[in-house]
Amino acid sequence: MRAVTTLLVLALGCGSPVEPAVEDEVSASPDAMCPEHGVLEALCTLCNPSLIPVFRARGDYCEEHRLPESICPICHPERGGRPEGPIDDAPADGLRVRLDSAELAERAGIQTVEIERAPPSFDLHATAHIVYDATRVAQINARSPGVVRAIHADVGARVAVGDPLLAIASADVAADRTRVTAARSRLEIAESNLARREGLGDIVSERDRLEARRERDEARAELAALSASLRVVGGARRGAEYVLTAPIAGVVTQRTATIGSYVDGREVLVEVVDPSRVWAEIDVNETDVARVRPGDPVRVVVGALGERVFEGAVDYLAPAVDPHTRTVPARTSLANDDGALRAQMFATATIATARPDGATSWRIPRGAVQRARGASLVFVRLAPELYEVRRVEVIELPGDEGHVEVRGRLEENDRVVLDGAFLLRTETLRESIGAGCCETEGH
Repeated sequence: MRAVTTLLVLALGCGSPVEPAVEDEVSASPDAMCPEHGVLEALCTLCNPSLIPVFRARGDYCEEHRLPESICPICHPERGGRPEGPIDDAPADGLRVRLDSAELAERAGIQTVEIERAPPSFDLHATAHIVYDATRVAQINARSPGVVRAIHADVGARVAVGDPLLAIASADVAADRTRVTAARSRLEIAESNLARREGLGDIVSERDRLEARRERDEARAELAALSASLRVVGGARRGAEYVLTAPIAGVVTQRTATIGSYVDGREVLVEVVDPSRVWAEIDVNETDVARVRPGDPVRVVVGALGERVFEGAVDYLAPAVDPHTRTVPARTSLANDDGALRAQMFATATIATARPDGATSWRIPRGAVQRARGASLVFVRLAPELYEVRRVEVIELPGDEGHVEVRGRLEENDRVVLDGAFLLRTETLRESIGAGCCETEGH
C-alpha cells in the first residue's frame, strides 16, 4: 500500500478521485481554499458538482447557495468555509482498490453490469377501479307527489335529451292547473277593466286608473308564478298528469318506479348515465403521493380487457389520506366511446411522475449498492484489476424490488460491480484505509 497526502479528503468523505499517474504522485494541499467561493477546495460543490448528491444524501446541502450546509460561508460565516469536524469516516468518493491482476478479479467472482440512464419520469403503479363520471350522471325524482301512470323508458334504453321517462298523475299538479286557469281569467278581467277606465278619459280619476293598473299587474304576476311552477314539474297533460323527461343523453341504468306506485321527491325514480367518458379512481399509496401532481400522464389497464391501454391524466388528488387503507384517492377521466369500460371494473394504473429537479439518474441492480458507515457506494470498474468508489444517492423505485436509481459521479457506459462488491467494500473499510490511504494496491 502507499499513502498520499489526502488525509483530510478521506476524513471528510468526499475527495476528488486519485488518478493512477506516476508512483510518486503528490496531491494538492488538503488545506487549500477555493479562492472563488471561500470554502475548502476539496469540498467545493460549485467547482465540483458531482459531489452534490453525496451531500444531499447526508442532508448537508444548502439549496439556496449550492454549497454544503456545514461550510456555507453565507449561512455560517463563523466557520470560514471549513467544517467543525469530520463529516463521516465512510470510504471517500474516488477511493480506489487495485487487485494484483485481472485473473485475481476473475477468481474472486467479480462481475460488472453497465449502468442505464433512467427515464425522465418514475412509473408509479397503483390499483384502481372504474366508476361513472359524476358530471354525466342524472338521477331523476318526482317533481310533485303522485301516482306513476306509465313507464316510457326502461333499464337499458338509450334516451336523448327531452325523451319521456315516466308519466305521473298528481293532485297538486291538477290544483296548480286549476289555479293557472283562474289566474288567467283574473288577468283578462283586470286588463279589460284597465282598458275601459283609460278609454273614459277625464271622466275617471287618475286614482281609479292607477288602481286598475295595479290589479292588472298583480294578476299578471300571479299567472307568471303559477305557470313557472307548472313548468318546473314538467310537461303536463290531461290536467293532473305530468311527464318526467331525460335531462341528458345516455342509458337508463336504474328504475325504481313501478306503475301504480305512489312517489314523492325523496326517492330516485330513474337514473340516466352517459358512459362515453368514465373515471378511473386510483389508490395512491401514502408514501408515493408526494411524487404525484395534477396533469401527470396515466395509463390504465383493465385485466378483463386484456392488454388494452386507456390513457388520461391526473385531474384530481384528494387532500386527505384514507385512514383505513393509508392511500390517497386520485382520479383520471378516460374516453369510453365503445363502452368497453364498465363501472366497478378493477384496473391497474401507471402514473408517470416527473422528476422535480430534472437531474440525471442511473438505474442499476439493487445488489450493486453497498452501505458503508452510513454512506451508499458503488464500485466502478476502471480496468480489469482497478475499481473506484463512487458515493451515490439512492432513489427507491416504486414496485421494483430488483433495481434502484442512483445519483452521483457516474457517466454513460460506466460498469458497476454486482457480484463481488462486498469484497471490495471490505477492502475500503480496513483500518489502514481509515488512516489515510487513498489507493489500495497489491490485494
